[in-house]
Amino acid sequence: MLRRCWGFAIVTIFMLTLAPAWAQNPAYNKDAVKALSQRIDAHLAKAWKKAKVTPAPKAEDYVFFRRLNLDLTGHIPNLLEIGDFIDNDEADKRWVWVDKLLDSPDYPRHFGNVWRNIMLGYQTNQQFQFLMPQFENWVRGNVEKNVALDKMVLNLLTSQQGNMGFRGGVNFQMQGSPQLFFQANENKAENLAAATSRVFLGVKIECAQCHAHPFAKWKQDQFWEFAAFFSTQPQVFRRPGIQPKQAPPAFTAGREIRVPGTDKIVKAKFLNGKEPKWEGFTNSRQTLANWVTAPDNPYFARAMADHLWSYLMGVGLLEPIMEPSDDIPMTHEALLDDLAKALVANNFDAKFLIRAIVHTDAYQRSSGGAKLADKEDYHLFVRMPIRALSPEQLFDSVEMATSSGQKLAVQQPLNPQFFNPNQMQSPRAQFLTKFQNQDRRHEPQTSILQALFMMNGKHMAEKTRLINNDDLKTLAAQPGGHEKRLRSLYMIVLSRPPRASELQRLVPYLERGGSLEKGSPTEKLGSALSDVYWALLNSSEFMHNH
Repeated sequence: MLRRCWGFAIVTIFMLTLAPAWAQNPAYNKDAVKALSQRIDAHLAKAWKKAKVTPAPKAEDYVFFRRLNLDLTGHIPNLLEIGDFIDNDEADKRWVWVDKLLDSPDYPRHFGNVWRNIMLGYQTNQQFQFLMPQFENWVRGNVEKNVALDKMVLNLLTSQQGNMGFRGGVNFQMQGSPQLFFQANENKAENLAAATSRVFLGVKIECAQCHAHPFAKWKQDQFWEFAAFFSTQPQVFRRPGIQPKQAPPAFTAGREIRVPGTDKIVKAKFLNGKEPKWEGFTNSRQTLANWVTAPDNPYFARAMADHLWSYLMGVGLLEPIMEPSDDIPMTHEALLDDLAKALVANNFDAKFLIRAIVHTDAYQRSSGGAKLADKEDYHLFVRMPIRALSPEQLFDSVEMATSSGQKLAVQQPLNPQFFNPNQMQSPRAQFLTKFQNQDRRHEPQTSILQALFMMNGKHMAEKTRLINNDDLKTLAAQPGGHEKRLRSLYMIVLSRPPRASELQRLVPYLERGGSLEKGSPTEKLGSALSDVYWALLNSSEFMHNH
């Protein structure tokens, strides 16, 4: 009997390892994902019909797979992964790989960066860069456990303020803490109100902070009524068995605030105009957080859905609301409402919404096609916008393309740290200080410092030298024609084979040994391969997601 039980257990474990990721996850409702994906495409089809436009065709497998890896893991795929995907003829291979990437360790590592940028923006203050790892570790831990978005935001808004290093013997630098959100906003009520409404509610109310505008939707009193929830004052309190001098700092929140420059005092109110129902000594920030993250709060669900949509699709659905303009009308309000309702219905599961979006025809379309003449092009989603890579995506993709990507991805996961206090001068840290995120990723701009770092920087020069690069050494020594070498090089860097026109230009370049006038045939070939390698890494195609 015992032997039989052991045998059943072994078979069960073996079957689970063979089953797809969604079969192991009872929370993954594949039918619900498919239904939402179809509704998304139906919403967009209505907008296309009204605008009389034709969407772009479906992207080829090479393009889709690179896009998916960049979006879900933060770096380009390696050669083995590309081969596994391209050579798979099964109809559901895109579903299989979405599940595989969402279950990979690189997903929480990368989305720790994504949510950090959403919540904090890109911080250039040196103090904040020093403290950034603990915030990113906190976000990454939430993503790794797939904590519901409402719970994550609730925990952030109600986290206890205080010192940022060691407290009670616990190193928050290593454990992770969300308190940098308050530090970055200087713990000021007005800054916290503006950031909370913008990031978690999709509402920009800071324009009403200083003065009333006759045509603005949000009034000055509404801004300060919302800011009143953050009007905190520090005080020391006693706990049983703890001496006052040993007690940690606590913060009691006020429920009203004085409008600066006036004698006017306003009481805390939610953005919908309703007054909170205070219960005893409940902290006002807790009351606010409960309202912000409530399932029936349409602002929150829409904002969180739009963050994921904007990240994956390059253009936010809330942009016409956040930045009103006659040139960008609100064309997909029904779609945004549908995404928000689906997110609530699925318990604010970020992975559910990510799956639904990446499985749409809209996400899987080519970035090519005829360009529309007007500015509404991007907001119609007729094709995938060409998006600038984030600083983290670009650096990690360079590492993948120059460090024998197979070994890096499988055996040595990419370094999860953003700014480690002991690595402030590391290549990654220096790289990220030069490549700041952009508000509009579909309208990328490259600074002179960025271009110089990629073209002439020591890090890139060392990475592309034949003597330092195992891939280049292998290509230079392997038998076969130059077309074979170029195909391998293109797959390593651009995740696709070279086109006929590219081969026509580059094969003769390799044959004559590039720009090296003297040297053995092997040296000339190595130099020419290095030149092509460097050119591909500095190409616009490599530095964009398309």
